[in-house]
Amino acid sequence: MAAAEATHLSWSALSTVLVAMFAITVGYGVALPILPFLIEQIAGKSTPQALSWHTGLLTGAYIIAIFVGAPVWGRISDQCGRKPIILVGLLGFAATTAFFAVTESLPLLYLGRFLAGLFAAAITPVAYALIGDHAPSKEWRAHRFALINIAGTAGFFIGPLLGGLAVRVAGKLWALPPDRSLAMPLLTATGLAVIAAVLVVILLPSGGRRQNLDVTADAAQIERRTMLRLLAIALVTALAIGVFEVGLALRGKVLGLDAAHIGIMFAECSLVMAVVQALIFSPLIKPELTRWFVVPGLATLAVGLVIVSLVSTSVLMSVAVALVAASAGMLSPVATYWASFGIPTSQGAQLGRMTAAASLGQALGSVAGGALFNLPILPDASFLLAALLVLATLLACIRLPRLLMPEPAASR
Repeated sequence: MAAAEATHLSWSALSTVLVAMFAITVGYGVALPILPFLIEQIAGKSTPQALSWHTGLLTGAYIIAIFVGAPVWGRISDQCGRKPIILVGLLGFAATTAFFAVTESLPLLYLGRFLAGLFAAAITPVAYALIGDHAPSKEWRAHRFALINIAGTAGFFIGPLLGGLAVRVAGKLWALPPDRSLAMPLLTATGLAVIAAVLVVILLPSGGRRQNLDVTADAAQIERRTMLRLLAIALVTALAIGVFEVGLALRGKVLGLDAAHIGIMFAECSLVMAVVQALIFSPLIKPELTRWFVVPGLATLAVGLVIVSLVSTSVLMSVAVALVAASAGMLSPVATYWASFGIPTSQGAQLGRMTAAASLGQALGSVAGGALFNLPILPDASFLLAALLVLATLLACIRLPRLLMPEPAASR
């Protein structure tokens, strides 16, 4: 018992990891509602199609950087420890987000967004691996994973809301010109990342990785075919969210909504995700049961995307947003949780691959959401194509619950 207790992270250390996750997701989220306005300010008046392309590509540049960086950072953390990688990620993210806020060139805007994503890639897989290093039981691991997921989702909730409201406050209350008012939320995110870095220096313990104690015979190395399915879930779920995020921002602008209103729409989505994540890994549900949520979650996600493509009223749109958010809030953490039961000595690399798969999916979804938005032939093509990919993944994952925990192991 003493050995298991020795592996626990203190609440102050865990809180520091949660603040780090919150900081980078706020930094990503604040840019979502202001990107179309920022592009328009730097590039000048452009066609709606060009604006859609740049919005999608800029969002995709951030996410593709995470795809490139996450496996590398995870592998390095397996060798060098978790704390220095989290610290480097936060400081680099703060610097590049500040650069993104003050640049006045479209190419440099792309560079700043890519570099911010590259440093943000150091946080998520290493945070999950740190929890895995110190996990004395499946329940402890699941509940701490839930806290990380909620911290990240809270950042997505606060980020777009902060992005929209900060522009409004800076412009009206402080009478700042448009160029400076758009920079305010990004500089706020920079300050939050710096605060998180200071907390990491002070509160996160140093030293090498600790052996996790909850890797039993029943939770042995994930088979390759099973891991491929988990990677597919991460990729397709993130692709659907990427399409949804960009499509939501562009549709809001077409409807004449300002950045604050668009931010509120994103905040609603994130709130639903946070509630679902809190329930999935709550003490009410055993961690072993979460594997049975995959197929219903994929089905719900596909239905939500189809509804988004069909409705035009605010009430039905709210229902569609809730379905997409609830299913995504269920699928991503469940897939990550089961993927963490891999080889203990390469946990960072394994979770880095999961983060990379999700990032690739979100990058593809973001680009598709911008490129396929409002096409003359099929205006909602991106939503429908994403729904088809989700259904294909559902068919491939019907046997996944039994692969994750075969019947003989489950019955012991």
